[in-house]
Amino acid sequence: MALSIRMARAGAKKRPFYRIVVANRASPRDGRFIERLGTYNPLLPKGEKSTDHRVQLNDERIKHWLAQGAQPSERVRRFLSDAGLMEWQPGNNPQKAKPRPKTLERLKAAAEAKKAAEEAAREAAEKAESSSDEAAAAAPAEAKDGAAAEKPAEAKDGAAADKPADDKAEAKDEAADTDEKSAASDDPSAKSPTASPPTAGPDK
Repeated sequence: MALSIRMARAGAKKRPFYRIVVANRASPRDGRFIERLGTYNPLLPKGEKSTDHRVQLNDERIKHWLAQGAQPSERVRRFLSDAGLMEWQPGNNPQKAKPRPKTLERLKAAAEAKKAAEEAAREAAEKAESSSDEAAAAAPAEAKDGAAAEKPAEAKDGAAADKPADDKAEAKDEAADTDEKSAASDDPSAKSPTASPPTAGPDK
């Protein structure tokens, strides 16, 4: 019968408490066990490894079962190493560190999505830059066309404004000439400038 020294969970929900037991490896985790060898309470404050009161071990019985060929679990092996009952070295399992196939697919999809987002952002930036360049190039041409269109309009408006003034001046001059002519026609002296002055009669 293969024996294992492992932890069996007890306690309430969200308040775990573990018993360190020796049991048949085929038995369930919290099922039947052969003997209780200690306890582990993770809710207590952590102390030094050599004096950690969260872990309570029965050293004599643990040595007995180790001599019988019982194999401790990884966590219990660390507890026993801290208590000086056996040596423990971190395991080297490179296969365990590798992600699963579904994880690899998810990481690949995330990388592709990130790459596509970066390309889209780069294209949008290039498009915005080209649009700004085109707008900057079109602005001087529009300003030039606007100035050329405004200049004839201003000349036309100025000519239209000057023409009524000239017509008004000409009309004023004509009216002055007409007044002078009418005044000259009303003056008798102006009509016969060669008439002789009246002669004086004989003295009586």
